[in-house]
Amino acid sequence: MNLTLYVWRQKNSNNKGKLVQYEAHDISSDMSFLEMLDVVNEGLIKRGDNPIAFDSDCREGICGMCGTVINGVPHGPRKKTTVCQLHMRHFKDGDTIYIEPFRAKAFPVLKDLIVDRGAFDKIIQSGGYISAHTGGVPDGNTILVPKHDADLAMDAAECIGCGACVAACPNGSAMLFTAAKVSHLAALPQGRIEAAHRVCVMTEEMLAQGFGNCGNHYECQTVCPKDIKVRFIAKLNREFIKANLP
Repeated sequence: MNLTLYVWRQKNSNNKGKLVQYEAHDISSDMSFLEMLDVVNEGLIKRGDNPIAFDSDCREGICGMCGTVINGVPHGPRKKTTVCQLHMRHFKDGDTIYIEPFRAKAFPVLKDLIVDRGAFDKIIQSGGYISAHTGGVPDGNTILVPKHDADLAMDAAECIGCGACVAACPNGSAMLFTAAKVSHLAALPQGRIEAAHRVCVMTEEMLAQGFGNCGNHYECQTVCPKDIKVRFIAKLNREFIKANLP
């Protein structure tokens, strides 16, 4: 298939960017979206042009590195799908595709489609961990966890920190990401010891990094490639209220 691409090109954080048109020829429908960009980049390199800079790592929908906005939707048109798992068979010959970086105050553009998601790391560093020593695997397994709690923790732990929720939110909120990390640990016995401190410091750090507040638009849940539910935001709010009760 042959496609027309409009790709955001930006030299660095200090330069203004713009959409640049490229033609993608002889693209196989079996390619992933990132493989299609690889082909386009090969052509650019052969012509002596700078290749399109974009993030990727595992290309298996696990690491969360590949986030871009495709035709106005973070990760593209397919639900529960990362960019690296999005295949060209979901597009048609002759399509025009707009490819942009995630847009959020807390995610400054580094180059082209690459944004700095270090703000997520700072949220985790502030309290997204436990300091209780559980010993080895046998010791950890001696702590009984009700199935409902284990299922809840695993659902929250699916978050890969890609940032699509932030890019989709009109307020640039990181509530779904922060809520998933808080809920994951709060649901387990090892994490309950520091639960009150954790929810407070992670929420404070989220705001300090420039993320907006949740406006209940539910766009975050809609674009999340791992289908993290907004019920975890409600869980975070309950944890925050409990932590601040006299």
